[in-house]
Amino acid sequence: MNKLRILVADDHGLVRRGIRTLFQSRPQWEVCGEAATGLEAVEKTSQLKPDVVVLDINMPGLPGPEAVRRLRQASPASEVVVLTMDESPQMMRRMFEEDIRAYVFKSDFDTDLLDAVESTAHHRRFFTSRVSEAMYEELVTGRAETLPDRLPPRRLTARQAQVVRLLAQGKSNKEVGVALGIGERTAETHRSHIMRKLGLRSFSELVRFALRERIVDE
Repeated sequence: MNKLRILVADDHGLVRRGIRTLFQSRPQWEVCGEAATGLEAVEKTSQLKPDVVVLDINMPGLPGPEAVRRLRQASPASEVVVLTMDESPQMMRRMFEEDIRAYVFKSDFDTDLLDAVESTAHHRRFFTSRVSEAMYEELVTGRAETLPDRLPPRRLTARQAQVVRLLAQGKSNKEVGVALGIGERTAETHRSHIMRKLGLRSFSELVRFALRERIVDE
């Protein structure tokens, strides 16, 4: 069985060592590299093609969203787990709009990071309880950017509503395909058509739409 290859990107050596020590409890995981700046993280990701990048979004060199975009360009198959001290719902939303899989606070890394990486390695989203609470407030109370006007349910076909429900529950395109008995590429096409049809620009807007239309339960 191939080892899970992880790149650790944080500008504090003590944090990187702590993460390495934590990951030693998983013999099938391997820290294949480290980076201390955003630019170095992009370079190492391009060179090493890790399965997962654990990324501090407050490192020198690149702002968080730009760092994630460049990581995607450098290695589209690499998944990203954000590890940060930034607990603002606005930053969480911006990061999830970049399609990261998990957002973990540094204060919780010893309890949540292993599960976050495990889920991310299987292309599943991971929400800690604290992130879930913050995002719920951001999504439901209306402090996030305004959604397009409420759309009548008839604008979605039954199959499209199923796809929206599964995506809003955090399923990947592959998992949506398995659940509905369709191919991953077909599921991805459904997602693109739905986003375009509803005028949505990001995953967080899709979740808010699903909540408001009661396609998923709060």
